[in-house]
Amino acid sequence: MTSAPLPPFCTLLPPTWPAPLSVPGAQLVRATFDASLLCDTDFGNCAVEPVRGVAKRQGEYLAGRLCAREALHRLSGQASVPGRGEDGAPVWPAGCVGSITHGAGQAAALVARRADWQAIGLDLEQQLSVTRAAKLAGEILTPDELQRAAGLDAQAYARRVTLTFSLKESLFKALYPLVLTRFYFQDAEMLGCDEDGRAELRLLIDLNSDWRAGTRLSGQYAEAEGFLLSLVAIAA
Repeated sequence: MTSAPLPPFCTLLPPTWPAPLSVPGAQLVRATFDASLLCDTDFGNCAVEPVRGVAKRQGEYLAGRLCAREALHRLSGQASVPGRGEDGAPVWPAGCVGSITHGAGQAAALVARRADWQAIGLDLEQQLSVTRAAKLAGEILTPDELQRAAGLDAQAYARRVTLTFSLKESLFKALYPLVLTRFYFQDAEMLGCDEDGRAELRLLIDLNSDWRAGTRLSGQYAEAEGFLLSLVAIAA
């Protein structure tokens, strides 16, 4: 059973992890949603503080928070909704870490106990088109990443740009709560990825005394329902 009934605009997906993603002890909840079906009363009925914006923005936010509520319920038995900090980042209950993502009619949340994982980051993306990937590649990929991707055909290149974008988003979501310093696509690189859903990332700048340039972190990714789902989990 879910922690509480969901409004009609949002439907939970089956509680299975897309293979080969795995974060022992964590809870992943995914949902589909249709922002056009969002009602004015849905935020209040779900006890979620509303956000300003168009229906798309409101639907994404509420669907993400409902995924987080369900994930926390599965983790601890307590159905609580993470707050929203001044910087826009989720504020998780004491003893918990988590990440929320949404886009193009899907939302997801990943939560874990802080005793097991000091930080986690999650990102959900639709595959970029060949044209859009080519346009965005210079913003997302470092010069070395561009060189490593140069020999790929157009579809594989678009997939590489999408994957790099998503993993760097997950990396930021994982590290930002630890460093409270914003960093950008050119401040980290993906060193490599394999078909088993594993990737290796490296920081290119110092974020603080604990997270310096050259630090390597592992990432994971999977494709499900036409989406790319990536994560970075940092053990406690």
